[in-house]
This record gives sequence, C-alpha cells and structure tokens, in this order.
Amino acid sequence: MCRNIKTLFNFEPPASEGEIHASALQFVRKLSGFNKPSQANAEAFDRAVAEVSAAARRLLTSLHTYAPARDRETEAEKAKERSRLRFG
Repeated sequence: MCRNIKTLFNFEPPASEGEIHASALQFVRKLSGFNKPSQANAEAFDRAVAEVSAAARRLLTSLHTYAPARDRETEAEKAKERSRLRFG
C-alpha cells in the first residue's frame, strides 16, 4: 500500500479535486513503477490517472456513514503523535 495515499472519506470539508487527483497519481505511480513516465507512456499514464480519479470521485460520493465527519487538523495531529511515538 502506498503510504502517501491518505483516507479521503468522511472528512469535513470533503476531499477536494486536488486531493483526489493526488491520490490517483500516487496510485498510478505505484502500479506503473514510474514517477514520471516517458513521452511514449505519458498518454497512457495520464489517462490512467484521470480514470482512477473519476473512479475515486464516484466511490467517495456513493459511500454513506452515520459516523460524524472527522476534522482534518485533528487527524493530522493524531498522525504526528503516532509518528513521534513510532520513530522517537
């Protein structure tokens, strides 16, 4: 699993298009093994990022939960604390 892909569901405010695109880009980079594709592969790479972004957007809009929305700043602080405990 890509450690840089963050959970996007059930946050207030909802995930932005930029966040969805960034997670799709990380996913396609991981699958392809390319950080930046060659010119020969750029079109396929960009198409894959667009398709994964669209799928992620559809997924996020179709999910439902009764749990209260999480706060991004609170979750970021929790992650920093977990990291501090893990790595010192």
